[in-house]
Amino acid sequence: MHSISLAYSPCPNDTFLFYHLIHEPPSKDFSIKEELHDVEELNLSSKKGKYEFTKLSFHAYFHVADQYQILDVGSALGRGCGPIWITLDSTNIPVKQKEILVPGIFTTANLLLQIYLSNQYTPIAIRYDKVIPELLVNRYESGVIIHEERFTYVKKGLKKIQDLGEFWENLTGLPIPLGCIVARRDLPPKLKDEFVKSLSQSLKLAYSFPEKTKEYILQNSQEKDLGVVESHIQLYVNEYTQSLGEEGKKAIERLYLEWLKNNPSQKRVDDIFY
Repeated sequence: MHSISLAYSPCPNDTFLFYHLIHEPPSKDFSIKEELHDVEELNLSSKKGKYEFTKLSFHAYFHVADQYQILDVGSALGRGCGPIWITLDSTNIPVKQKEILVPGIFTTANLLLQIYLSNQYTPIAIRYDKVIPELLVNRYESGVIIHEERFTYVKKGLKKIQDLGEFWENLTGLPIPLGCIVARRDLPPKLKDEFVKSLSQSLKLAYSFPEKTKEYILQNSQEKDLGVVESHIQLYVNEYTQSLGEEGKKAIERLYLEWLKNNPSQKRVDDIFY
């Protein structure tokens, strides 16, 4: 039996997706050694090819496309679910400024901000759940939020400068590619096929038996409000998670092209989908 290394984030959409794969493995062809880390930690670890299967921001994936391929199951894409650029002081909303908090240099949130502001800012990277606290104590004027924070920032007195997902949708007419599950290119195709099949089954079981997943999800989530957690899952786990489809692939290809424009020294990798 092959023992595989798998890493994903503690966010509700990932723990919902992977719960049955970890706790009730649908395959006897492999065992799993899993690790949970903030997505930017996963992004950084991908540069060394640390994990055989891992969650990545699409922005980070483009940097390691020669080492990994995107699986058809497990991605986070959608509409109305993008990162949001926010501020505490709405009377002094910056259009372009030197320093903006981002939830990681290699997050898709930072890539979308780069596209929106034509790189005319200095990103200050901190963990995603620290952005709002930093803004509330006025250490920085603005920052970009992701994950559960989009459901809580208004109640905390913060204001939207720009919904970066809305910007992307208006620019392209396509869903927003946020994160993906990838497999290392050096793995045997049979193993990757079995993993994709098992992950698809794990997602189906999560939909069929949502009560089973709740304790694991809440145990790992930064946000403990069940209503917020359920809203998070409903938004980020959708038809594109089940299968990218042609539209999902088209959206990823478009974001890849935008990234290549910003990184002209990078060589395009053609077979990015497994």
